[in-house]
Amino acid sequence: MKTELESGLADYMAGFDGENGPNVYFLANSQQQSRLLFEASRSMINKSPWLSERFVPNRSEIRFPAADGKIMAMSAEKSNKDGENVHFAVFDEIHEYQDYSLINVMKNSRGTRTQPLIVYITTAGFVLDGPLMDMVEQAQDTLKNYEDDINSRTFYYIASLDNEKETEDPTKWVKANPNIGLMQMVDMITDFKSAKRVPREYADWLTKRFNIFADADEMSFITPEILKKNNRHINLNILLDRDCIGGYDLSDTEDFTSACLEFPLDDGGVFILEHSWIPHRRYEQDKNPERIRMWEKQGEITIIPGDYVDFSYVYDWFKDMSEKYNIVQINYDPAKAIRLNKQMEEFGFKTQPVRQGFFTLGGPMQNFKELLLDGKVVFNEQSMFKWYLNNVELITDRNDNWMPTKSSRSRKIDGFAAALDAHVSVIDMLVEPDDGTEPISQFISFR
Repeated sequence: MKTELESGLADYMAGFDGENGPNVYFLANSQQQSRLLFEASRSMINKSPWLSERFVPNRSEIRFPAADGKIMAMSAEKSNKDGENVHFAVFDEIHEYQDYSLINVMKNSRGTRTQPLIVYITTAGFVLDGPLMDMVEQAQDTLKNYEDDINSRTFYYIASLDNEKETEDPTKWVKANPNIGLMQMVDMITDFKSAKRVPREYADWLTKRFNIFADADEMSFITPEILKKNNRHINLNILLDRDCIGGYDLSDTEDFTSACLEFPLDDGGVFILEHSWIPHRRYEQDKNPERIRMWEKQGEITIIPGDYVDFSYVYDWFKDMSEKYNIVQINYDPAKAIRLNKQMEEFGFKTQPVRQGFFTLGGPMQNFKELLLDGKVVFNEQSMFKWYLNNVELITDRNDNWMPTKSSRSRKIDGFAAALDAHVSVIDMLVEPDDGTEPISQFISFR
């Protein structure tokens, strides 16, 4: 039904909204998806004698000669999107978008229009760090704090189940399916019972039918629900002079590099203080440079001049941090860190190599996941560390030991890798008694 709604709106805005020369766009992450909307709009015109007399539905564009209006399909795949002069734009399936590039182009091209309108319509999805997640958070903030008049220029409508437990009660499904009266409920229930047995199909039901964000891969490390549990904030001043373990991940010098400090907390949790670096050349090539600039403004990443990251930046960061916190030890992957580690030791840091394998990392990674499940990982909701967490997937050996890997080439996990290196030693600090009597938390390994 949303396709028909979008098509009808587009036809109206192209011919009957009182705008001179209105440009109307169907927008999607792929050209194929945007063409589906365009074809639906053209079909609607062809089936209506009244509309057919007023529109000229060509293959590449639909024109409305009386107002010099036109309707076109466009996708994020198009390289040049400048100067579109948008009057009305429909972004379909926004959950597929990885970044804001197409969104920003369209929003910035409305300047000369007297009454532009943009519609975003979508189900939930699997991209947990894209524009849709930002929009949902803004919507929830606006709707929950309605009296504060946070955003009076945007109409938000969210139809979803309140939690995953409600999937078991078909009487609740109307929350996510306002048109459920037009659906075959018996077939839906039967299909759902069958889909629950297959993780990927179940995830698809959660997102497409119930509008609950999910990850399609059963080996994903974290879910939105788990991430929300870990939303505590700590004033960094209370960590001054406190013991911590450092960790760093030196990827290729032309890419992301990360370092962190991990603090064991009195309640058995941990605090993560993470920072990353990226060379300017790599920043310019990134498909979402706006996001990196946002992280830079928030103090979470440093963009280094030139083509590569000089590891002296990592060395200087640890030196600066040592003036505030008691860095007991710095853990590192020895593969690329021989020179930097020597500098660290010459300065006076105690260092410890962490071999990157199932035997060394499996137990600490499982313990880190348990802390996340308990809501005991505090990172002050750093946007970039959230991104790193969302990008982590698991690989296992025959003994079901874990190792982290990234979900795709462009989705980095360097910040998490640095934290995991540190966590190898932080576990030993967590099991030590806080007051000399009882352990703060306990970790049992079956290796």
